[in-house]
Amino acid sequence: MSTTQPTTTIGKAANFAETRVGASVLVREFGRKIFPSHWSFMLGEVALYSFIIVVLSGTFLTFFFQPAMGELHYDGPWLPLRGVEISEAYDSTLAISLEIRGGLFIRQMHHWGALLFVAALSVHMLRVFFTGAFRRPRELNWVVGVLLVIMGMAAGFTGYSLPDDLLSGNGLRIIDGILKSLPLVGTYISFFLFGGEFPGIDIVARLYTLHIMIVPALLIALIGIHLMFVVVHKHTQYPGAGNTEKNVVGEPVLPTFAAKGGGFFFLIFGLLSLISALFTINPIWNYGPYDPSPVSAGTQPDWYIGWADGFLRIVPGWFEFYIFGWPISFNINSAVIVMGGVFAVMFIYPFFEAWLQKDHREHHILDRPRNNPTRTAIGVAGIIFYCNMWAAASGDIIAVFFQMSLNDMIYIFRFLFFFGPIIGYIITKRMCLALQRKDREIALHGRETAHIIRLPHGEFLERHEALPPHKLWKITAFESPAYVPAEPNAEGKITGMEKLRARLSRFFFEDRVAPVTKQELEASHHDHDAVEGSNNKELGH
Repeated sequence: MSTTQPTTTIGKAANFAETRVGASVLVREFGRKIFPSHWSFMLGEVALYSFIIVVLSGTFLTFFFQPAMGELHYDGPWLPLRGVEISEAYDSTLAISLEIRGGLFIRQMHHWGALLFVAALSVHMLRVFFTGAFRRPRELNWVVGVLLVIMGMAAGFTGYSLPDDLLSGNGLRIIDGILKSLPLVGTYISFFLFGGEFPGIDIVARLYTLHIMIVPALLIALIGIHLMFVVVHKHTQYPGAGNTEKNVVGEPVLPTFAAKGGGFFFLIFGLLSLISALFTINPIWNYGPYDPSPVSAGTQPDWYIGWADGFLRIVPGWFEFYIFGWPISFNINSAVIVMGGVFAVMFIYPFFEAWLQKDHREHHILDRPRNNPTRTAIGVAGIIFYCNMWAAASGDIIAVFFQMSLNDMIYIFRFLFFFGPIIGYIITKRMCLALQRKDREIALHGRETAHIIRLPHGEFLERHEALPPHKLWKITAFESPAYVPAEPNAEGKITGMEKLRARLSRFFFEDRVAPVTKQELEASHHDHDAVEGSNNKELGH
């Protein structure tokens, strides 16, 4: 160890940090972390940076918002509400929007930032799913990502409900109905949450506590765990020449990636600022205070909650029955079952796919979605399932816009609820297999050039152009998951669970296009040489 003492201000500060917290170890370990240069990896950064902006803007709002439901008469600058009885929460939100300098801008930045956070997080999760980045050793990081999506939805809903305006009150009324539909405990949960019969007197204060303390703390903890896993595990990368399971090709965090990340943060900040300055979102002064008697026409929750509301709009009203005198209201609480089922499938899918393939290896090279047709088809089916319910939440507006019957719209959404994912699954899987066959054909015979030549014996052929090595690697260097038949256990018996796994494995992986082998490539080039001559490498057949 050097005994030389630093003489500059920066050197003294660095020495101070080093002697007390061992900063050099952190910088050395984290600063050498390699990140591949691909645009899709920036989706996680968009989510992280938008979350930072949401936290900063939300901190500003906490200084002015009053989380109370005490009643008063409005006497602010918005004339249409003069003298109207409103709550303290609604009054403070109006003051932030109309009286505090920059308040409306910060409030809209907070709302737009929350929407961008959940959107970027959702698309990031889709990228991880379609490319197989959830496989070992990243299964737990996938679980953390699912929890982040849930917490993001919780943060959005609790914040969306705070202003106590007519729109947010209608959303809380739906939540109250869902809670009360739960057998045995629903009424008690509703009374506890709202502080009495709906709308109660405590709901805003309790949502405020959740929104500024509990949910953000959980989000920050989960983000920290996620980033820790990213550092601990090698970063995934797309297939390409030089990319292997044992290396990472890209740029180090310091200084390259950090500089790019800092610039990207300010781009996100500028984009959200521009949107917040030009586009109004949630104009609560137009909605008025919450009143249980009216319902605003054409109201929808934010998009990440809208899919649950859409399900409630298309589920039949008669879907209710009694067991020993207790009402079982599946026409309402089935929304909770559907949401819980979706997230349960997301939690277990990485372990389910590894079980199907009996694959316990580490995977650091990502899949092209076309090379795993069943997984990609399942993902598209899930997207269609989600988007159908999301659109159903706006069924009334769609019906008015297209001048259709609302009942017809409900029947359309019910049909798509069952058959939309099936149709999407079939089409997507066929497309993936077709793309794989196309890749195989291009790898073996080259790319078509539309140049027709005539051979000496009169045969016409199209001139094909050989692929560059890096493109050839991209479409040939991948693993194609194959069907794993049932295997006996240590006692020589095939259990019922193993038979089930084999049947599911056949469904998932029997339809496949095998990758081009080295022998096939060599044989293809040999055939080309035989037809074209040793001095011409571009002709194909």
